[in-house]
Amino acid sequence: MTDERPRPRSPRRLRRRGRHRVLGGAGALLLVAGGVTAVLVDADPPAEGRLASAEADRPHRDPEEYRPGGPFAEDFAPIAQAPPREGDPRPGPDASTGRFTVDCGVNGGGLRNSENVIVSPGVPNGARHTHDYVGNQDVDRFTDDVDVNNAILARGDTTCAGGDRSMHYWPVLRDTTVAGDDAGLPGGGLDGNVGRILTPSSVTIEFLGNARGPVTAMPEFLQIITGNARAATQEGANANARWTCTGFEDRAFADRYPLCPRGSDVVRVFDFPSCWDGENTESADNRSHIVFPERGGDCPDGFVAVPRLRQTLVYEVPDGADFAVDGFPEERHDPLTDHSDHINVMPRELMADVVDCVNGGWDCSASPSSPGAGPRPSAPAWENERW
Repeated sequence: MTDERPRPRSPRRLRRRGRHRVLGGAGALLLVAGGVTAVLVDADPPAEGRLASAEADRPHRDPEEYRPGGPFAEDFAPIAQAPPREGDPRPGPDASTGRFTVDCGVNGGGLRNSENVIVSPGVPNGARHTHDYVGNQDVDRFTDDVDVNNAILARGDTTCAGGDRSMHYWPVLRDTTVAGDDAGLPGGGLDGNVGRILTPSSVTIEFLGNARGPVTAMPEFLQIITGNARAATQEGANANARWTCTGFEDRAFADRYPLCPRGSDVVRVFDFPSCWDGENTESADNRSHIVFPERGGDCPDGFVAVPRLRQTLVYEVPDGADFAVDGFPEERHDPLTDHSDHINVMPRELMADVVDCVNGGWDCSASPSSPGAGPRPSAPAWENERW
């Protein structure tokens, strides 16, 4: 496995990334000059949720041959053709086997933008695609200073139960048979992302344990990303997409959109790295400070296990190959580029309860006292259920 030991601590003030102007209109094709380069680090495939890849069955494309547009017919396949999903490592005698679920809603209020506070903080349209948000609702005032951004998050309203102000965000999924209301906007049609944005029918946010031992608390403002929005043009580096269908969760694609049978819905699963360096909440490459466990479940030397975040999103999509995930124009909506981001702003008391639950092998939840879909006050009125 590639050595992912911690690198020198990054400066608190992050450098602003370059911006590129995009010219074009709403449509399935877009001519683009240049792009925004995300700082990434090469790594072995993640051990958690590792999939048997179908990449060998796909026509090979040199990165220079990628053009805006897509997805294409070869990006879709019936779920029955998906490889079996490789399970998590077998738990050892000291494993932490519990599960803690936090209800954060499904973004029914439509809170979205095309920024990325982790990878390109303070850069308008830094993502060049649109993100859905659940959890923290203060997402439009970020700067290039991490400390300022953390202070904003610490005061934001939230859709999560238990006063959890954490931020969860991922690229939207679109119905490409219907025009979107952002056809003339950055992050939407001006960046080649066309179609009506789909709201998930369900979002499950859960924290899991470690196969080799107990977990320790995540630090406040820990930044974590999974997957790579540039995976298609970077030969799969850091890719960690998982596409499946309800009722077929034992198999999944890493690099295809699934065509689900009637009565089954599309599912996106995001497993996050969970071995923390014990010191840093961020790093210059956005990855070195928190990495995936090794294949057997152990954390690399110098890293400690924290609760493992998993996000599961379910969508009702149109029949056939008529949906796509948002992305950078040159990534041609390749399903391999699916990714998600998280910043931990959970109250310390709630995080302590997550740790106790996961280490104790319990099944717990922080659920809202009422099913309202709007932002909830960040009061410590969470409810912890164990059985």
